[in-house]
Amino acid sequence: MDENKLYNALLKSQEEQRQLKLQRGEAKAEDNFRKERPYAGSDRDRPNWVQVETNDNEHPPTVYDSAVSLALIGNPRPWSREQLRERKIIFSGMADKEVMDAYRELRIQLRNRAGEGKSFTVMFSSLGNGPGGLLTAYNLAAAFALDSQTSALLVDCDPYSNELIGLVSSPMSSGVTDFVADRSIAIKSILYPSGVERLTVIPAGTQASSAVELFSAVRMRELMTELKARYPDRCIVLNTPPFRENTEARILERFADQIVFGVPFGEVTGEIIEDSVDALGSDKFSGLIFQE
Repeated sequence: MDENKLYNALLKSQEEQRQLKLQRGEAKAEDNFRKERPYAGSDRDRPNWVQVETNDNEHPPTVYDSAVSLALIGNPRPWSREQLRERKIIFSGMADKEVMDAYRELRIQLRNRAGEGKSFTVMFSSLGNGPGGLLTAYNLAAAFALDSQTSALLVDCDPYSNELIGLVSSPMSSGVTDFVADRSIAIKSILYPSGVERLTVIPAGTQASSAVELFSAVRMRELMTELKARYPDRCIVLNTPPFRENTEARILERFADQIVFGVPFGEVTGEIIEDSVDALGSDKFSGLIFQE
């Protein structure tokens, strides 16, 4: 069969499906749905798609509008400057200009490595001996969110720390591990406004004892794939447990485009850094963030 016959057969098949839908009244309902909800296909977490791609010739393919996407990101409980200062969260115009400039430089370097205009996922993992790296990951995500043309998503994958609770203005419950463990949980139910404009967070969840198995599961891959596909204007920061003490970071590495290690002051030697980079064994390694 030549290409023209294949094409005509495809058109005929599509028309037959269309007629079947009309007979059942489904096509009209679908058309009305699109008219009433121009950002069709979008739950609360998916406001940026004008329309999902379809085989129906009467409807155009997906069109993405970043301005609409950014405008619809909710922040019902914004932190005040004083509250941001108390929590050591960066913000534009903060007094400590050196810290602000350091995060801006990180943002520039990571974007340059990713390529102009590309969204990407950065994995952050501390080389320290205990918790304390989440604030750095949060501020890295906040640095991307400070750009008015970009949004950011912090995915916390450290179920052994509850530090995120004090950094987010909205109450949180289910998170990554809960979503992976329970297929009845929707993505929109684990997304929370952070209190920082254009920054959304996903907590680690409550299933700490089985985190290694959950992060290795197919549903975890599905989650990360979906998050990347839904938001082409969004930078994702993936926070993991400390690299040297846990296996989770090495499992989660596959979801990242770039990897950054945190170096707590006075805890890590040059030899430890070198050994950790060698153990990572990945060309995704982008650099170090020295934490005071």
